[in-house]
Amino acid sequence: MWNLSYGLIVLLCCIAIVGCRQSTTPPAITLATTTSPRDSGLLDALLPEFTVLSGVQVKVVAVGSGQALELARRGDADVLLTHSPAAEEQFMAAGHGTSRHPVMHNDFVIVGPARDPAGIQAATTVAEAFQLFARAETPFISRADESGTHNKEQQIWQAAATEPSGAWYIKSGSGMAAALRMANEKHAYTLTDRGTYLAHQKQLELKILSAGDPMLINAYSVIVVATDRQSHMQHAQAFAEFLIAPATQAKIAAFGVAEHGQSLFLPDAVP
Repeated sequence: MWNLSYGLIVLLCCIAIVGCRQSTTPPAITLATTTSPRDSGLLDALLPEFTVLSGVQVKVVAVGSGQALELARRGDADVLLTHSPAAEEQFMAAGHGTSRHPVMHNDFVIVGPARDPAGIQAATTVAEAFQLFARAETPFISRADESGTHNKEQQIWQAAATEPSGAWYIKSGSGMAAALRMANEKHAYTLTDRGTYLAHQKQLELKILSAGDPMLINAYSVIVVATDRQSHMQHAQAFAEFLIAPATQAKIAAFGVAEHGQSLFLPDAVP
């Protein structure tokens, strides 16, 4: 009889503990983001403060912008941080998002071996640089993952009136940091956002060889995903407002300055 009662008490205590844990579990949202904000370390600098201020945990899924948008369409993400403007506009036009706000920008750059075997430093435009890659058949690493960076690369190939093919054109199917490491190992060129390159520069022998073309502007937006889960949408809206708030924008502007001598991202939100 004692053993039965004791077992019942233990069971009830376990149920009570589980119930308490469930009731005190903090709310959470899923952020689907392109890899650059994660690989640069920016999210690590911002997300803990949002959680302290709001009590909301943010689960990060870092993929290419195209994959991030697809996750949201399937209902597997609550908020997006992406850098593929044309795809984002289509996403909003289809009614998948409730709001879209500019957050920040940096630029794309072409990095490669310091000896520059394709001679792209003499190119006057980024499209001309891409033509030189194809002409010289020097190794080029493509993200090939439907990311914002990959979309930008495809736009540049179109502007160069060139269809890349052959053994020199290497499809990594990976995030930006991994693509940079591959380019470094293969002494190849690649297109990267400046922020991710600067964050990993100390581990790379690659140098910035082409930058400044107007085609290379790289803008990021935050999108609140439309959903029937009202609490998730409210938390996602709070996160979007956090990103565009003046205090957060100031932190974005300062991010990377101490270590790299320049900001990895420039704030874009209008007060």
